[in-house]
Amino acid sequence: MTAFDDLGLTFTTVSVDQDGIATVTLNRADKRNALNAATVDELIDIFTRIGRAGPSGGVRAVVLRAEGSHFCAGLDLVEHHAEDRRPEDFMHLCLRWHEAFNKMEYGGVPVIAALKGAVVGGGLELASSAHVRVADASTYFALPEGQRGLFTGGGATIRVADLVGKARMIDMMLTGRVYQGTEAIAVGLAQYLVEDSEAKAYEIARAAASNPPLSNFAICSAISHVQNMSALDAAYMESVVAGVVNTQPASRGRLAAFADKSAARVRPNAEGHPPPRGGGTARPPGVLRRRGPALWWAPTPDSADRPEPCPRPLPIPTIRTTSPAAAGCAPRCWGRMTGSCRSRR
Repeated sequence: MTAFDDLGLTFTTVSVDQDGIATVTLNRADKRNALNAATVDELIDIFTRIGRAGPSGGVRAVVLRAEGSHFCAGLDLVEHHAEDRRPEDFMHLCLRWHEAFNKMEYGGVPVIAALKGAVVGGGLELASSAHVRVADASTYFALPEGQRGLFTGGGATIRVADLVGKARMIDMMLTGRVYQGTEAIAVGLAQYLVEDSEAKAYEIARAAASNPPLSNFAICSAISHVQNMSALDAAYMESVVAGVVNTQPASRGRLAAFADKSAARVRPNAEGHPPPRGGGTARPPGVLRRRGPALWWAPTPDSADRPEPCPRPLPIPTIRTTSPAAAGCAPRCWGRMTGSCRSRR
């Protein structure tokens, strides 16, 4: 028997593995996992239990997934039509949605959403309550409320607008615009685009679960609270949280490992190389060299592609990005690649 068996769940399931990773599954595949009132109530019960128990209750991270081909198609419109709700009834239903999603966002336990297929309307509101969203090639995002004669009621004006910006959200609602693939990643609807969203979600959840629970609690609650404050209050709040978290006993061993150089170091990704400042093509592996006013990229042994010195560089460390195509420079001139050349177009 698990800590969730007594909840009497019908439209969702919960399981917890030996590593403390809870799997919360939407289980209405025949309805594209649309959210009826009962499902929302079950989400409230689940995340209330997770939040109260915390890591001491065995849950260190959550993967939110769905049965079938779609993550969530949003509000159950069939139920909504059949219920013929009065305004005050639907307002209270919306407040239940807010309660469920707030418990996810502010609960202090990392929630990783494994997305696929439709992430639409209320489904996007649900996904935006997760701390990390992982999409696959089938995932598409939309807010079709305008075309349905509806308005968002589950927090899109708060969370989705925060992710993509007010203008993009208005466009999505007015026109039914659909985002998917790399475009969805670029606008902030998800942080990862992978072949298998569930496998990646579990990978992220296990990485997060390895952090001290108090650090995760601060990351997955304090940041959201700070966003709701004035800058002055936020600075004070951040200082208080840092004072508690950065002096916790669980951090001492990790800090000692960093000090004695036995801890893992932050390294650049092994595959690919970031583009240089100012745009241009990705630079090859190497070391930034300087001789007098000249600046160039000296290759490491695995790179035979060396940019040539720039004849008109700006003094280091001043960097300008106004002339990435300076006339007269060599094709691989570092000044052109970084935009630090004095020349103008």
